Amino acid sequence: MPGPLTTEAVVLRSMRYGEADRILHVYTPMRGRVSAIAKGVRRSRSRFGGRLEPFFRLRLGLHEGRSELLTVTGAETVSAHARLREDPDALDAAARACDAVGRLFDSAEPHPEVFNLLCTMLALLDADPAGAAAPARRLAFRLKLLLAAGYAPQLGACVTCGEAGPITAFSPAAGGVVCGACEAGAFALDAEAHAFLVDALGRPLAQAPAATARVLRLADRVVVETAEHHGHVRLRAAA
Repeated sequence: MPGPLTTEAVVLRSMRYGEADRILHVYTPMRGRVSAIAKGVRRSRSRFGGRLEPFFRLRLGLHEGRSELLTVTGAETVSAHARLREDPDALDAAARACDAVGRLFDSAEPHPEVFNLLCTMLALLDADPAGAAAPARRLAFRLKLLLAAGYAPQLGACVTCGEAGPITAFSPAAGGVVCGACEAGAFALDAEAHAFLVDALGRPLAQAPAATARVLRLADRVVVETAEHHGHVRLRAAA
């Protein structure tokens, strides 16, 4: 219903518009992905300061009119995530996390669990920008996004014949792991990569399991090709 709206939000993208405005794409817990215009924000005396930049977690005041584009009327910082901005790898990871959310959840449908997951990911990157666990968390985050979107790969048994194992490959078209007898059109997936996928989906994001670079590449291929086949979404690679 048109009128004022107050919500928490994470800024996914911020783009210049006109001489002094910005168009924001933000993700909210109860309104999903929202686009809004911040008028005059690029002027030196703007009351918004630098708060409307990507990765800020904010409490936003918005006005909803007849247009799909809302108007920003106020912004309070909940978390600026300042430390991650000082590390290029963490900054890149935050950008890819926000991009994945924006692509997989591009409507106004509410997904509070996705908002909370994104906030957790940004907080972990901010707390430990160059941490050794960061690459595994990036993949665990993307797997959990697939789960929330309804595209989680089937990992418990061969998706084609139902046999429990041995699992030898992954079929993006079928949406899960396959055994040796059903691996036509699939790519190889060994026991170590399979175990990582299962653990990463089952554990909290902060406890993402360690993995080698090879396993992470395989896991990322699982994510990217599953999203493309079943969500018709082309995700950027995790790194």
